[in-house]
Amino acid sequence: MKKLLVYLKDYKKESILGPFFKLLEASFELLVPLVMAAVIDTGIANRDSGYVIRMCLIMVGLGIVGLASSVTAQYFAAKAAVGFATGVRRALFSHIQGLSYTEMDTLGTSTMITRMTSDVNQAQSGVNMTLRLFLRSPFIVFGAMFMAFTINAKAAMVFVVTIPLLSVVVFGIMLATIPLYRKVQAGLDKVLGTTRENLTGVRVLRAFNKEEEERARFSERNESLTKMQIFAGRISALMNPVTYVIINGAVVVLIWTGAIQVDNGIITQGEVVALVNYMSQILVELIKLANLIITITKALACANRISAVLDTGSSMESPRLEEWLRTGKEEKAGFERGTVEFDHASLIYKNAGAESLTNIHFRAERGQTIGIIGGTGSGKSSLVNLIPRFYDVSGGEVLVDGVDVREYPIEVLRSKIGVVPQKAVLFRGSIRDNLRWGKKDATDSEMWEALELSQAKEFVEKKEDGLDVHIAQGGKNLSGGQRQRLTIARALVKKPEILILDDSASALDFATDAKLRGAIRAMKERLTVFIVSQRASSIQYADQIVVLDDGEVAGIGTHKSLLESCPVYQEIYYSQFPKEDRQNG
Repeated sequence: MKKLLVYLKDYKKESILGPFFKLLEASFELLVPLVMAAVIDTGIANRDSGYVIRMCLIMVGLGIVGLASSVTAQYFAAKAAVGFATGVRRALFSHIQGLSYTEMDTLGTSTMITRMTSDVNQAQSGVNMTLRLFLRSPFIVFGAMFMAFTINAKAAMVFVVTIPLLSVVVFGIMLATIPLYRKVQAGLDKVLGTTRENLTGVRVLRAFNKEEEERARFSERNESLTKMQIFAGRISALMNPVTYVIINGAVVVLIWTGAIQVDNGIITQGEVVALVNYMSQILVELIKLANLIITITKALACANRISAVLDTGSSMESPRLEEWLRTGKEEKAGFERGTVEFDHASLIYKNAGAESLTNIHFRAERGQTIGIIGGTGSGKSSLVNLIPRFYDVSGGEVLVDGVDVREYPIEVLRSKIGVVPQKAVLFRGSIRDNLRWGKKDATDSEMWEALELSQAKEFVEKKEDGLDVHIAQGGKNLSGGQRQRLTIARALVKKPEILILDDSASALDFATDAKLRGAIRAMKERLTVFIVSQRASSIQYADQIVVLDDGEVAGIGTHKSLLESCPVYQEIYYSQFPKEDRQNG
């Protein structure tokens, strides 16, 4: 939690004024029993109605001032808490955006969403409650004890015994519940993860008739979370009854000893009432303190989980842009732009038992088309993910324009590369908005050119609103082929030096796929194109074809040479073409 308090630095004034006005309210509240004692001992005892009215007006005044102080304190505390949560959420989002794929894979999507939503909200509540009550409640407790001593030291000894006893109960329960609430939050992560999987894959679940199994799995995790929450809640629930028993026992002792002292003329009836009022104030404040401690316990557990994400540094380090420009490494390398070289590159994923890629070695010149093909799980996507440095090599090098990708500032490297991922992801907004992800200041003519190259122009022109047609979240109102073509157009808008098509034409028919490859090859910019595909037809006209088998290169060459010399490529090719084409192949 200490690490997160830095996000309160812009709210120092609110963090001071909130507790200050709460203490001011508490001070007025401590005066009320004394005024009440004066009403009983002076006004009622002497039948002085004027004095009673004056004291009542003073009590009303104390109430109004206390209310104003309370509202002011609530305002400042809420402002500081909301500002704190905004800062934490912004920092968390920014930090997550800076993490590499490795850390994102390790943390998990559901975990990061939980941290940014429910965990930040819980931490916000903790800050709000702390600013309002953390000083006020102890101030009232010890202030009431002090005021009791000013009335009668002997009677006040009841407070001396009661307060430590209550503290033991409150803090003992707090220490018992802290680890339990941590387990509750971990259980919540599992439930959210299951929920996300089910909602994301709802069509697959229905297709395979797995609804009942998933309901059972969700119910199991939900029941586990419920049991943990009930167990933690039962321990927390002990606080109120135990504190009530102790306080009410203390009140009984106080009234009993007070009655004896009144009979002996040591204290007055009003002072006994004041002592009972102070004891009642302590009861109320300790209950508030107990609830505050529960809230703070939850907030601390959530804050620690947020801090754990913020402490997770990216495994990728890159030079700053200013330093890079001073070194001029790219100019010194002397390579033509768009060249890519794999120099005995290997890749092992974090916590993986074996390498996913082993000793990959080949070179792509500017303007060449490189086909990447292989069986499922052979490492095709892993290979192209090394070029924009989504993952770092565990051995060897990947060079772009003659410079190791690890020596580039990330923004410089990725400005050279257009990536079309396997899963076509579009964002809510218009087609225009989505295409401008590739280039912020893209003109309409540039967007139409990209749409024409990606074979998407025809269906976009048929839309009534053209580039302004609305796209639902994830592109749900478009077909799979339309989504793929728009994601290709988005990558082409930026006119990259290197274009990576990671199985991004799988939903296109053969004719459209062929037109797309022809249009890209004919571009005057002479892009270096990497095509990852399961289809032999999509890559057979590539300048080089890299055949992968279990993370290793099984062959590199043209379609013709590989058909003659590479058994893995032969198997893939002949499995996709009818017998009469084999003889012609």
